[in-house]
Amino acid sequence: MDTYRVDDQDTDTQVRLTTGEVARRLGVAPTTVRSWDRRYRLGPDAHTGGKHRRWTAADVARLERMCALTATGLAPAEAARLALIGERPDPARTRRETAPPRPVRDIGGGLQLGDSRQEAKGVARAALRLDAVALDELLAAAIEEHGLIDAWTEVVVPTLQAVGRKWERSGERYVEVEHFLSWHISGVLRRVAPPTVADRPGAVTLLACVPGENHTLPLEVLSAALAQRGIPVRMFGGAVPVESLVAAVRRTGPAAVGLWAQSRTTASRPLAQHVAAMEWGVRGARRKPVVMALGPGWAGQTVAGLRRPTGLAEAVAAVEALVHP
Repeated sequence: MDTYRVDDQDTDTQVRLTTGEVARRLGVAPTTVRSWDRRYRLGPDAHTGGKHRRWTAADVARLERMCALTATGLAPAEAARLALIGERPDPARTRRETAPPRPVRDIGGGLQLGDSRQEAKGVARAALRLDAVALDELLAAAIEEHGLIDAWTEVVVPTLQAVGRKWERSGERYVEVEHFLSWHISGVLRRVAPPTVADRPGAVTLLACVPGENHTLPLEVLSAALAQRGIPVRMFGGAVPVESLVAAVRRTGPAAVGLWAQSRTTASRPLAQHVAAMEWGVRGARRKPVVMALGPGWAGQTVAGLRRPTGLAEAVAAVEALVHP
């Protein structure tokens, strides 16, 4: 497990972290850190002025030992005792006292997160532990601190990619982690997005996965980001049949249509061309939608008049330019 390091000497100038910062680094809920402090005396060794506690490198290292020990299945009380004295557990004793052992053992160390924000490590650890409370708190905190677009690009996407790589290397062992993480991301998005935005003529954006495509999470993020900017959205989700998609475009008359394709096998140029050619309105004032090809499945596809945003920020900017010229 990675250890947060600052200067070894505990001086007045040493970096000290808040409880929330410590929780994000460890991938646990702040309430968990406070509970360990209250129950097992794992709080900071030294007190600082004011009512808020501050944690040094030694304090954080002790909590990291606690996380690593509990991840092996050791009871929290015993893990806290060993964390306080800096001992390692006796494997034979651990096997006797834990039945059954917990399935996830490599908390944080097995995921390659690359150049992501520090919060990504905490999110990854919470996902690997299947810790629902911590995961929700960490995701919501990242969105609040960095904004939805940056949190998605620099925290969530690197974590999803790391989990996906681990799943590919490990067979089916970590599929539950990816599903768990995706589910909680969807839940947090619904909580942070504003209520449904009222329609405005010529301002609706329609979002749908192409037929055969079920990767809806990126569209959910785009939908939430547009709602935050007061743009009305019609979200249709995964694997929308061609006839249903065409009918929805005719009924809503959207300014923009976003079609998501994760795989090249699902990206359909004829479908995109057909939607882009659709018209509505009275003669002399006919309108067409701007079609955006979203997702890696469209790589290498060229369709005249089709827009291909390279990421969430560019997609949001493209829609804003249409509805707020």
